[in-house]
Amino acid sequence: MQVGFVSLKDYRSYEDVELRFRPGVNILVGPNGVGKTNIAEAVGYTSTLNSHRVAVDLPLIRQGAGQAVIRAAAIRGDRQISLEIAINPGKANRLQVSGSPVRGKDFVGLLRTVVFAPEDLALSKGDPGERRRFIDEVLIQRSPRYLAVKTDYERVVRQRTALLRSIAGTRGATARADTESTLAVWDDQLVATGGALLFGRLSLLDELAPLVAQAYALVAGGKSGTVSYQARSLAAFKDHDGLPREVSELEDLLRQELSDRRPEEFARGVTLVGPHRDDLTLLVDGLLAKTYASHGECWSMALALRLGSFELMRGLGDDAGDPVLILDDVFAELDSQRRAALADVAAGAEQAIITAAVAEDVPRVTAAQTFTVTPGNVTSDG
Repeated sequence: MQVGFVSLKDYRSYEDVELRFRPGVNILVGPNGVGKTNIAEAVGYTSTLNSHRVAVDLPLIRQGAGQAVIRAAAIRGDRQISLEIAINPGKANRLQVSGSPVRGKDFVGLLRTVVFAPEDLALSKGDPGERRRFIDEVLIQRSPRYLAVKTDYERVVRQRTALLRSIAGTRGATARADTESTLAVWDDQLVATGGALLFGRLSLLDELAPLVAQAYALVAGGKSGTVSYQARSLAAFKDHDGLPREVSELEDLLRQELSDRRPEEFARGVTLVGPHRDDLTLLVDGLLAKTYASHGECWSMALALRLGSFELMRGLGDDAGDPVLILDDVFAELDSQRRAALADVAAGAEQAIITAAVAEDVPRVTAAQTFTVTPGNVTSDG
């Protein structure tokens, strides 16, 4: 898979710019703050409809503009697919594929990317939400139907939590009973959507975990790094390997847990059961990375998660081929051993987009094309 071009209109610092990428390694070079990451972010956003830097879309729109527009071409084998996103503040974004409007589930995954950026250190050191976001983004790129599953699940959790809060303030046995009967409807939806999302995550991690272990050994000189699933709200199943791999069994576990924790949920007014509370357990040489790993080991684990997902997606066997590998200003953060290992992966990718303050930060890579980035402008060496 390749990005043929990306065009940005009123996106971040760019009023109007277009870049045409080549197969192989494309390097964007320029001082910090000139807009290199904005380009890398836009390519990644076209893949996942999420930014690796911010949680909301408003910062993506150039100051003073009414909307931002990203246009790109995804090249899959001998097919070229035109993609367009109009980012509208306060409203739904407009998505088009080859000129026709589509929904998110039909857009995500047409361009596959893996982005590794300084923010990824939070995968090792940050809170569980960072790791849930990682696993869900990989899951959705691999199987875009899970975008609808995740969206439905998050809606159910919001509605159910609002109802639990109202129950906490309800007076009178009859009024409370009526509200609790409504809760049963939301319970059914949480079990169905939560079971499906949990199944997807576990199935993905069964494939991803060995690839992460291999990648960690590569970048950390043979040391051990592992990832497993932690179902924090299922009290009887703390161990990844012990969790069932059948949707119906997962649904039964969630339903039982909802029943067991009903009094606590009433008291606290919050949904305490479901995959929105889960985590990934990252171990380095058998110890919890967040607590015991060094700074370099945490970088290695974050890098291994991304390289593992890269290997997973390049092995799907469809017309997409390799995902586009995006390395955003990370070489300067790594020691020589990790730089060399990452450079070898980039050199072997069908297409890579790398940002760096100076070209010398990127070792052992022959660039197919180098761009010089200055504020609001990009020029190519060819």
